[in-house]
Amino acid sequence: MMRLNLLLLLGVLLSALYLVDVQYQSRRLYSELDRAKSQALKLAAENERLQVEKRAQATSARVESLARSKLQMRAATPAVTTYVSYAGATSTPDRPASADGGRQP
Repeated sequence: MMRLNLLLLLGVLLSALYLVDVQYQSRRLYSELDRAKSQALKLAAENERLQVEKRAQATSARVESLARSKLQMRAATPAVTTYVSYAGATSTPDRPASADGGRQP
């Protein structure tokens, strides 16, 4: 009977220690999950902020002003349009190469 009692006591002690370890791991994982959720919310907010900033940077007025100021570009008008013929186009004796690359209308 004494052996059985000692065996049962040992079983209870081992299960109690196992229970304490499981609870500790559960708390640790829960706090890690909470930190990960918090980080995910921060990253989602940062992503939204960056998307808004990207949309603001890509407005047509801003692109046009940058093209004018930094690249010295200007709007195309018929007065400043230059037509270039394709260098690989060959001309036949009875038909010269045209400025539109040899295409017929």
